[in-house]
Amino acid sequence: MTETPFRVGVLGAGDIAQAAHFPAARKSQEVELYAICDAADDLRERMVTVHQPTTSFSDYDKMLGDENVDAVVVAVADQFHVPLAIRALDAGKHVLVEKPMGVAVEEAEELVAAQKRNDRILLVGHEKRYDPGIAFAHDFIKEEIGELIGLKHWYCDSTYRYKVTDTIRPLIEHSAAPRRPAGDPKANRQRYNVLGHGGHLLDTARYLGGPIAALRARLSRKADSYCWFIDAEYENGRMGQFDLTLAVRMDWWEGFQVYGGQGSVIGKVHNPWYLKAADVQAFSVKDEMFHQPIGADANVFRLQLEDLAQAARTGATPRGATALDGLASVRGMVALARSVDSGDWVRLADVEGAV
Repeated sequence: MTETPFRVGVLGAGDIAQAAHFPAARKSQEVELYAICDAADDLRERMVTVHQPTTSFSDYDKMLGDENVDAVVVAVADQFHVPLAIRALDAGKHVLVEKPMGVAVEEAEELVAAQKRNDRILLVGHEKRYDPGIAFAHDFIKEEIGELIGLKHWYCDSTYRYKVTDTIRPLIEHSAAPRRPAGDPKANRQRYNVLGHGGHLLDTARYLGGPIAALRARLSRKADSYCWFIDAEYENGRMGQFDLTLAVRMDWWEGFQVYGGQGSVIGKVHNPWYLKAADVQAFSVKDEMFHQPIGADANVFRLQLEDLAQAARTGATPRGATALDGLASVRGMVALARSVDSGDWVRLADVEGAV
């Protein structure tokens, strides 16, 4: 641990905090898991015993009032992300808010405004940007392959995912009295899938190809699965094709192909809980060689926290998804939903309302 660690308080002690944020902070040499905050006494006390933060809170405002907390990780239900992240920003804290940043365009815009008003760093939990393979692809596309011709990106969850991930992730503890949003977020499975997975697809496609101007989507519901085929128009005129399928009867299937005037990049992305870098192969006309990174640190959740710490301390531009990136992702998900309803192209700049 560095002499002056970046102290993080995690709000929410549920699934994503236990599987990602608690161990990521503990493994970092730059970040300290300073506080755990959860209103459920039983769960919070168990997490304190396991992860041993410096302190813990049942009251969020008390954690925000602790001057030792440099940043807050908002790791609660999607519907709570925006109001709780705004409270942290208004208290002078830097913020990492889980994806999706919000569930509606208007509230995501409010969070962007709060970030600007408070001049704090806000990152959104699109952790795939920290995958060393995807990061390499992003830089290679920008520097080596010239004018982009087009991009294909697919994200296909597997029916066997939980058989795999349950052997990798820690055993998740639950509270006898959890605090949940009103209603059942999973009742509308189509919307739940877009919020839970569509944001990953859209943010990675945007990270690699640039800002997306418009989407046209079709949805097929067969064999108890949801399959979106999506045409994309990027702001600079390049084209894209996306596939979002939940779930496929095969292994996890995620990847991309990017074509440029001076080269190309292909990538196979692994299930995120493997913490394994994407397999990427890039070709450049300049040297007529393939380039392939190997052996990189792929603890994306730790790298995400360290990016937040570095940006907050030095003013450096973060590699991760900013508030504006998070807003673009929300706009993309809303456009996707609207296009399925209308069968037509939907411009991201024109959308409003909830996913």
